Amino acid sequence: MSIDIEQELRLHYLTLIKLAFTYVKNKEMAEDIVQDVCVKAIENKNRFRGDSSYKTYLMKMTINRSYDYLRSWNFRQKSITTFIHQLFGSESLEQQLLKRDERAQLGNQVLNLKPKYREVLVLYYYEELKIHEIADVLEVSENTVKTRLKRAREQIRQVLDVKGVNLNAERYKEQP
Repeated sequence: MSIDIEQELRLHYLTLIKLAFTYVKNKEMAEDIVQDVCVKAIENKNRFRGDSSYKTYLMKMTINRSYDYLRSWNFRQKSITTFIHQLFGSESLEQQLLKRDERAQLGNQVLNLKPKYREVLVLYYYEELKIHEIADVLEVSENTVKTRLKRAREQIRQVLDVKGVNLNAERYKEQP
């Protein structure tokens, strides 16, 4: 199987950084992790078996490297930064501020979830992977992915309800 590794890395670089960020919650460290993944991918280019897409392979490497970092002493000594939010559209200032506050609270709750719940939410909603693709990346069953998605949504909804945040159902609708 012939894959242009450098092209694949360029194509998925930003996705991998966002994925690493959801684990380590630090932009610079996420970039370092992805750099490590890129080096490893090039060094071990013959290890890819083709059982999944190359993107899935890179995502799994990124998740594993992120876990390595989270287990490291270096991580335990650093503080955690806040989630990055972007606003789009031409809404009124009041609507933009409300959305920004909702997104900030939602983002903070996602970051406060246990990693096993956070990762499925990120892969499903932010990376837009299908259930079976998430199952491949995480090496779990599709039912496990569905269960984790459901539990993650429930946990976020409970915390936000207590805080009085009412998320617009259309914007944050559940799918599976």
